[in-house]
Amino acid sequence: MEPTHARTAQEAVVTVDPHRSTQNAPVWIAEAGGRHAVLAFSGTLDSHALQVLEELLLDPRLREPSDWTLEMSGLENIDLASAYALMRAVTRAHEPVSLTVRGARPAVHRVLRQAGLDTVVTYAE
Repeated sequence: MEPTHARTAQEAVVTVDPHRSTQNAPVWIAEAGGRHAVLAFSGTLDSHALQVLEELLLDPRLREPSDWTLEMSGLENIDLASAYALMRAVTRAHEPVSLTVRGARPAVHRVLRQAGLDTVVTYAE
């Protein structure tokens, strides 16, 4: 008789907690305190990352700061839906938010402009 071996399957579920910044995500809160917050971006921000972005923009750490810097030097590409999510976050904030985009590549800048962010953003090198 052949011995039977019990097989066990282990399953790992990985989620991104928007309340805990991680540099493995395409966007994370690099700094938040007082009046200033820095959101850092890397890789591609597209439909696959949109939920992460939208949840992050609701993070309680972003409620108090009125000056946001979007550090986009590591961002290679952004889609219109993600750019619109940024626009909504700024225009629907309870208090006015001053937004500075730093390091955006030409392709990223073009999409931000298409979404209308030029009306609410200051660009820095």
